[in-house]
Amino acid sequence: MIVCFAAGDGLGHLTRLRSVLHTLALDGPVTVVTGSPFKDDPRVTGGWRVVESAADAAGPAPDEVIVDAFPAGLKGELARFPSGTRVTHLARLLRWDAYAPLLPADPPRFDRTFVLEPLHPAHEAFLREVSDEVSPLALTDPPAEPIDVDGWLIVHSGPAPETLELVAYAQDMASAERVSPPMTLVSPQRPDGLPPGITHLDVYPAHTPGPNVERIVTAAGFNAVRQYAPWRERHRMLPFPRSLDDQYARAARAKRGA
Repeated sequence: MIVCFAAGDGLGHLTRLRSVLHTLALDGPVTVVTGSPFKDDPRVTGGWRVVESAADAAGPAPDEVIVDAFPAGLKGELARFPSGTRVTHLARLLRWDAYAPLLPADPPRFDRTFVLEPLHPAHEAFLREVSDEVSPLALTDPPAEPIDVDGWLIVHSGPAPETLELVAYAQDMASAERVSPPMTLVSPQRPDGLPPGITHLDVYPAHTPGPNVERIVTAAGFNAVRQYAPWRERHRMLPFPRSLDDQYARAARAKRGA
C-alpha cells in the first residue's frame, strides 16, 4: 500500500502525483491525503482511496509514503515517520524563504527525494540534509487524448478571477498582434463574466494540444510549464502570486530555456 500526502487546495498536486505514480510504475492500493476540491472528480483521483487527514489514513503500515512538494506538509504538520517504511519526497520549486519558518523541530527524513525541477539553493541544501538520496526525476504523464481545437487554447483550473485574467491576457496579446483567433478555455468551471466568443470546455487531463492549436496560454504552475514544454514556441505564461509556489522564478527560467 502507498500513502501519499498531496497537500494543497488546487489541482496541481493531484496531477503531479498521478504522473509520478505512472513514471515510477508503482502498483498496489493508493491512499491520498488531500483537501483539494478536486478530490471527488473520478478523472483526477479514480482508483485511489481519498481521505482528508492523516488520521483517516490510519491502518496497516504502508509499504511507501510519498510526500509531495512540501517536505513537512503544507503547514509544517508532518514530523518524522516511523522506521520501516520507505519515505519518498517529490520536490518542486518553493518560495523557501516563506516555507522554511514552517518546518518543525523534527522534520521528516526521506529515503529518497526526487527533484522534479530546479530548486532554490537553500531548499536543495535542506533536502540533502534530510534525504539519504537526492536525484532528478523526469516525469511522464499517463496517455491522454489530445485537445484539438482551432486557434488559441487557454488552460487554468481556477480560481475564477485568475481564469478571467488569463483570458484577458490572451485577448490583449491577440489585439497587440492584430489577429482574431478562435479561443477556447479549458477549465473545470465556466467563470462568470467569460467574454462572449470564448468557448468553454471542461476536459481533464488537458496536457496534449492537437495540431490545430496555434497557441497555449496558462499560468506558470509546475504542471503547465512541464507539460507544455514540447510546445514552448507556442506557449505563453502569466505567473500568479502564490504563498509558497514561485511561479515568477519558474516562468523566468522557462523563458530562458533553463
